[in-house]
Amino acid sequence: MINFAIVGMGHIANKHIEAIEKAENANLFAICDTNPARLEIENPNVKKYTDLQNMLEENPEIHVVNICVPSGLHTPLTKIVAEQGRHIIVEKPMSLKLHEAEEMMKYANENGVKLAVVHPNRFRPAIQKLKEQMDAGAFGKLSHANATVRWNRNQAYYDQAAWRGTKEFDGGVLMNQAIHDLDLMLWLMGPVESVQAMAATRLRKIETEDVAAAVVQFKNGALGVIEAATTIYPKNLEESIAIFGETASVKISGRNATFIETWDIEGVSEEETDKIKNEIKEDPFGKPGHQCIIEDMVLAVKENRNPIVTGEDGIAPVKLILAILESAETGKKVTLA
Repeated sequence: MINFAIVGMGHIANKHIEAIEKAENANLFAICDTNPARLEIENPNVKKYTDLQNMLEENPEIHVVNICVPSGLHTPLTKIVAEQGRHIIVEKPMSLKLHEAEEMMKYANENGVKLAVVHPNRFRPAIQKLKEQMDAGAFGKLSHANATVRWNRNQAYYDQAAWRGTKEFDGGVLMNQAIHDLDLMLWLMGPVESVQAMAATRLRKIETEDVAAAVVQFKNGALGVIEAATTIYPKNLEESIAIFGETASVKISGRNATFIETWDIEGVSEEETDKIKNEIKEDPFGKPGHQCIIEDMVLAVKENRNPIVTGEDGIAPVKLILAILESAETGKKVTLA
């Protein structure tokens, strides 16, 4: 069994608890939060701590620590965990600052530990099917891609905690909501060369943007369009990823980018297409993405290999988002190094 500990027992920690409980060869060993009231969970066998350092020093049996604290605290906690020689799963975004994300990778590498970033949308059945087709070259020369997040996060959502919507601890719609879709866009299309963008805080009383739009050029020459908003009334409308090439057009959409809306691929018959669409419709979410992340880390530790979603993968969308925000602030096209 691989023993897991969770630090930060806010809302997202519940997904980690459920994922660990369902994953093969994984055991929830301990939890940690500076607020003792958050340590009340159903499992009586789990050890409880209010200090991360104490938890690690007293329990060498812990193999992996899941970092679920506000985003602005990821870097210092990663340093503590890495220096104690434990592997790390960190929630998205990896960090709110590029140099801090790079420091996190440095801490992991220097201490010989594995670091995985939670980008669970990669494991959705429709996305997996799309990735298979792209890896097989089914699209030919790529034309462009589109990532859209039209969601509702009302003022009550941001008022739940003082850190929500802040530049120091949370980030805006790009870092907090759209980052999953930007991860998918980069995973499918490859790295970005340059970006031109606009962003605004239109409806929510927060420090960060609640709506943003950007046009990117990938290093392979293809273009991309990004639209992200938490201002949609009255509820989530759409999350989608679309890829267009000389021999294929695919759009995966729905409120959570789970259903195949368009699947036109050269050489794939209408019957085959309908079969694929129906398979996805019957099980659109598949195995929960957090569970996939946990099970992959278990195997990565046992097999001494990198996790599927590495720290480098976590850095890439952070870098893109910061370039989008820089372009929005300066009004100029930004080239990514």
